[in-house]
Amino acid sequence: MRMLFRFLFPLMLMLAVPPGAGAAPAAAAGPKGSLVIIGGGLRPDNEAVWQRIVQLAGGKGARIAVFASAAADPAPVAAAIVDYLNRYGADAFQIPLAVKLADSDFRKAADDPLLADAVRGAGGVFFSGGDQARITQALVREDGSRSAVLDAVWEVYRKGGVVAGNSAGAAVMSSTMFYAPKTVFATLRGGVTDGQEIAPGLGFIGEDVFVDQHFLVRGRFARMIPAMLKKGYKYGLGIDENTAMVVDSRRRVEIVGSKGALLVDLSHATTDAANAGFNISNAVISYLDNGDLYDLATHAFTPSRAKAGGRLKAHRDLLADPVFSPDILGRNALVQLMENLMNNRRSEAIGIATSGANTALPELGFQFTLSKTRDSVAYASAAPQSYSILNMRLDIRPLDIGRSLRQQ
Repeated sequence: MRMLFRFLFPLMLMLAVPPGAGAAPAAAAGPKGSLVIIGGGLRPDNEAVWQRIVQLAGGKGARIAVFASAAADPAPVAAAIVDYLNRYGADAFQIPLAVKLADSDFRKAADDPLLADAVRGAGGVFFSGGDQARITQALVREDGSRSAVLDAVWEVYRKGGVVAGNSAGAAVMSSTMFYAPKTVFATLRGGVTDGQEIAPGLGFIGEDVFVDQHFLVRGRFARMIPAMLKKGYKYGLGIDENTAMVVDSRRRVEIVGSKGALLVDLSHATTDAANAGFNISNAVISYLDNGDLYDLATHAFTPSRAKAGGRLKAHRDLLADPVFSPDILGRNALVQLMENLMNNRRSEAIGIATSGANTALPELGFQFTLSKTRDSVAYASAAPQSYSILNMRLDIRPLDIGRSLRQQ
């Protein structure tokens, strides 16, 4: 069933949910609600994120509909989320709608008027983690149209409620999502195909921004760029674990939580079609940290209060050693490389990604080149030390490591 759905679903939804490069709708015509897009691994003690969800749903006693549609075992997952939300003052409840829910017909449940009314009466909706393909399969009809329950979720959002999603629940926020992705390196090598690695999401954030999760801890920035190029996106937002992007009705993004998010800007990027391997030049990346604000409409950045006045300046005593990462796809390696470059007199840093020593083609790799430009700037806070880094150029090119070594 899932294999059939995988191939038919993108075709059916193309008419209902157009892919992602269109201009953003005017703020006045858009939904009045907010999004809380969580990168996965949300801890029960992350008070800032849980309380923000409750606040945006209406405050103490707010009714929040919990969907564990993505989970392999939905009932206990939903019960745990309901408990967490209620600890922070909500009046949350489970919506029993999931592909994997025992003794339940998810197709029938998705158009149950009583369930739709229950969602419609809530101030917020929460989508759990798991497999995002299960969310769209449960909520979108086989002909590609929205089910009654999904229409009710949109009604909550349009009228001013909050739609929150963790991990898989974050992936569905854009109009295109990763569906059955390969590894990050395999995506660099082989690209993405509609109906396989990528498929339509639910599109809450709009048609012009691609969203991904578990982003920096798993090196997923490198899989986002091929997907963005495939679908024509100019902007992508990747949120890290135990952290949220709160997007308001004016499309202002606030970072809340323990880590940050990466903004990928391909508006001036180019590729060389004559090169057989994946490549891109003049992509621009920015790391947004806890408390930072970014306006998707105007592209204006406001640092957190902790970083106000903390703009880094060039100093002669900065390091001048080469800036290098042997595993740019490793845990938080990209942000570490960005920080090291901003604290260095050099203008360029190099990161390498390989297929690994135990794979069939260990000699194949990619070179990631980070460059400081006239627009690059960083803000720092002292205690605890953290950085926000804007407008760093990124170029990626294939690298035949075996040939390079043989030429030494």
